[in-house]
Amino acid sequence: MNTRTNLLDFDLDGLAAFCEQLGEKRFRATQLFRWIHQRGASDFSAMSDLAKSLREKLPGIAEVRALPVVAEHVSADGTVKWLFDVGGGDAVETVFIPEDDRGTLCISSQAGCAVNCRFCSTGHQGFSRNLTTAEITGQLWYAEHALRKRLGTSERVVSNVVMMGMGEPLQNYSALVPSLRTMLDDHAYGMSRRRVTVSTSGVVPMIDRLSQDCPVALAVSLHAPIDTLRDNLVPLNRKYPIAELLDACKRYLEFAPRDFITFEYCMLDGVNDLPEHADRLIALVREHGGGAGLSCKFNLIPFNPFPASGLTRSPRERVVAFAKRLSDAGIVTTVRKTRGDDIDAACGQLAGDVKDRTRVEDRIARQRRIPLVPVSAFVTRES
Repeated sequence: MNTRTNLLDFDLDGLAAFCEQLGEKRFRATQLFRWIHQRGASDFSAMSDLAKSLREKLPGIAEVRALPVVAEHVSADGTVKWLFDVGGGDAVETVFIPEDDRGTLCISSQAGCAVNCRFCSTGHQGFSRNLTTAEITGQLWYAEHALRKRLGTSERVVSNVVMMGMGEPLQNYSALVPSLRTMLDDHAYGMSRRRVTVSTSGVVPMIDRLSQDCPVALAVSLHAPIDTLRDNLVPLNRKYPIAELLDACKRYLEFAPRDFITFEYCMLDGVNDLPEHADRLIALVREHGGGAGLSCKFNLIPFNPFPASGLTRSPRERVVAFAKRLSDAGIVTTVRKTRGDDIDAACGQLAGDVKDRTRVEDRIARQRRIPLVPVSAFVTRES
C-alpha cells in the first residue's frame, strides 16, 4: 500500500505545514511549490535549489502523482479530452478548449454527479464519489505540462479554468477550495480570479461560503425561469428555489472579481425556449437586482441530445430570437459555440465510465414521467 503523501493535495499553506512537520522553513515549501506547479517537476532529485537533505528525505514520504490517463481524444477543432482513471472502476474527464485569445481547461470535481439535471448525460451516469484536492489540481497539472511539451513552449498554455466538468463543485467544497487557491497562487499558475470560474447548479449556502473563502468568477446553471419547471430540470431547486438562488447571487456580487454573474441556460425545444420564458427571465433579473436589475450575463447553450433525456435541441432560429429578446431588454446575452462534439466533449456530454451507486436509472425513469410545465402556467408581467 502506498503511504506517501501526494503533494498535489496541498495549496501553499498546506505544503508549508507539511514542510514544517519535516523541520523545514516556509521558503522551502515555496521552492517546492514552484518546482511542482510552475515547472511540472515530479522528480525531487531534479529540484536543484532545495537543500540536499530535503531532496533525499522527500522520496520516502512524498510524491507528485497525477491521475493515470485512460484515453486521450483530439477533436477536429483542436479540443482535447482526457479520460483519467480515479480507481474503483471510476473515471473522470478533463477538456482543453483552445481559442485565439485563451486556452480554457474544463475540470471535473466529482466522479459522476448527484444533482441529476435532466438534460445532462453526466448526471444520468449517477454519482460515485468526490475527488480529492490532488485529483482536482492534478487535472490542471497534467494538462498544462503535457500541452507545453506538445507545443514545445515554456509559456503558460492554460489561461482559464472552468469548474464545469463532471460533478457539482460546491458539493465537494473542502477539496475544491485548496485547488482554487493553487490555481490563483503566483508561485503556481498565477491565474486571475476573473479567469477561474466555478459553475454551480445552486448550492446556496456554499455560494455564500465561497464569497468569503475564495471568491472567483461564478456561473449558475439556471435553465428555467419558474420553480415548477426548474424543479424538474434541476432537482436541487426543490431545496434552493430560484428566489433564494438569485438572492445568493446578489450577495456574491459584493465580493466577486467580475461585476456580473453568468447564468447558464440550456436551450430545450418547447420546454424553456419560448418568448414567455424569456419575458419571465427578464422580470426575474429586474426583481432581484434593485433599481438597475441583477448584474448578469446569460450564456445560452445548445443542448447536446442523448436518448435517455427525452429532450431535443431548440431550433437555431428560436435560440436567436430568445437571445434577441433578452438583449433588447438590456441583458448581455451570448450563444455558446459548441466545441468537441465529435469526441463527446461538449457541454453536458462528460459521462466517462462511472459506476452508478445512486440508482439513477430508477430516478430518471420516475423523473421522465413528470410532465414539463406548460406555457399556460406562466403569468406574464409588464416590464
